[in-house]
Amino acid sequence: MDLFARTRASADAFWRQIGKKPLVMGILNVTPDSFSDGGKFVSAESALAHAAAMEAAGADVIDLGAESTRPGFSPVSEEEEWARLEPVLGALLARTALPLSIDTSKAGVARKAMVLGAALINDVSGLRGDPAMAEVAAKTGAALVVMHHRAEVDPAIDIVEDMIGFFAQSLELAAKAGVSSAKIILDPGIGFGKTLEQNLAALAATKRLQQQFGLPVLIGVSRKRFLGALTGLDTSDRLAANLAANLDGLARGAQIFRVHDVVEHVAAFKVWTALANA
Repeated sequence: MDLFARTRASADAFWRQIGKKPLVMGILNVTPDSFSDGGKFVSAESALAHAAAMEAAGADVIDLGAESTRPGFSPVSEEEEWARLEPVLGALLARTALPLSIDTSKAGVARKAMVLGAALINDVSGLRGDPAMAEVAAKTGAALVVMHHRAEVDPAIDIVEDMIGFFAQSLELAAKAGVSSAKIILDPGIGFGKTLEQNLAALAATKRLQQQFGLPVLIGVSRKRFLGALTGLDTSDRLAANLAANLDGLARGAQIFRVHDVVEHVAAFKVWTALANA
């Protein structure tokens, strides 16, 4: 019996969509402490309702997270993370054909999710958090998001060169484990160990990352602190700033956008694409 047949099929179907249009990844945090929506979707009922709303709004993939990665977050055990995730993931897989992404740095959680049929592993540690993660990605056939992540902020470094070195090492780890480079997506890791200026430089480097590695780029800026620093707006009032940053990312060649506000981004991307093709 092929435990990961659904994962491979869903990952392949997702991959075929990359480049055809901007892909919207809807965020579903089943956590009590995420920075923007912590506690809103901890029950299976509320999480499933939100997932259904994002699918109806036009999301192309839904990213489920059961452990917060906000600054100062409290780590949870693999058992607790899976206990939060499993009921929502299982029910959602029974209700939707959308590919599902699992936001985790734990190889055990990722493998269990792929057994059920999730399509993507979204690893904010860039394969550095759990040495078994690359092997899980290889054996399951999942698509893999590798995110740049610095443990400490260092204003003195060239963040773009740091990203390039980091991704080169992550891709080496993936290759040694047998992960196909045709299933890897890069995420510059906006807000993870970067100053305001470094966040802006990381976003501006989207095209360079694609040219350097030949891989798709995912942008995740939704409601993040650097937008508040630029605008002076609270988390709940940053929609216009989110749209501006993501449309700039689209213009620079990013293909996937991780967002809370699916309706507005789907509409904005449709208009941008129509104008670009006019």
